[in-house]
Amino acid sequence: MALDVRGMQFAQRCLSEGYYYRAAKLLNKVNGTVLIGTGFPIDDTYETDGPVEAIVLYQALKSCGMSPIIVCGDPLYSALEPDFDCLKLRVDDDINAKFVAQSALADIEPDLIISIERPSSTADGTYRNMFGLDISSRCARFDDFILYASCPTIGIGDGGNEIGMGNIAKKLAKLDIHASTTRCDELLVADVSNWAAYGLLGMLGVIRHQDYLANVNPKAILQYLSDRGSVDGVTKQNTLTEDSLSYTEGLSVIADIRALCGNIENKAQETI
Repeated sequence: MALDVRGMQFAQRCLSEGYYYRAAKLLNKVNGTVLIGTGFPIDDTYETDGPVEAIVLYQALKSCGMSPIIVCGDPLYSALEPDFDCLKLRVDDDINAKFVAQSALADIEPDLIISIERPSSTADGTYRNMFGLDISSRCARFDDFILYASCPTIGIGDGGNEIGMGNIAKKLAKLDIHASTTRCDELLVADVSNWAAYGLLGMLGVIRHQDYLANVNPKAILQYLSDRGSVDGVTKQNTLTEDSLSYTEGLSVIADIRALCGNIENKAQETI
């Protein structure tokens, strides 16, 4: 499905081919801890895009024997912490945020860090939403976990203002956005960030000969988040949608990815 509502087809053309496969290979090497940063502030709450796939990834990686930790700020942290291993981010100044990140990285020693729909610092040091509004006062800083990591990092975004989009910041200057400055090792782009993470799990499944998307239920996860105060990032309504799109769109994407990955598996078997 190619919606391209925010120029991500252009962003895709800025990347070297095979980025989903390369990211999946990074994930395939993990034996220990994966930090999953997510949560984009919308007014006094958080949007659905990002946390949905953070939960999907968390559950899939747990099933692989990995140790995922969701890293986020309040109110998302308080919503997820009773049911998931979480690390709390706080809104802080640059110096304290750097210290917190470096201390956490030294203590946890993650094998991989994934950022899904996390706001990135822009060229003027602020954090901006899709409308260009300054959200710095509500945005806990995750950039330093990426910047000071000694392990591989993956960034996922759909608008250009997310962590990882710094990889193509100069090219994104053509778009009417406040572009990210924070880079990562592998950048994944999609029309909806949640969908990019489905692609990542699909490719991991190809490598491991597993179907990690078979039992994914975005509606149930959206309901879980809705019950805890989430909103759609575009409409700002408490609905079972992602960037104004019904959960059924996500189901369609999952079906397409599963079919594509099945075809890849079949072709690989034919060459053996």
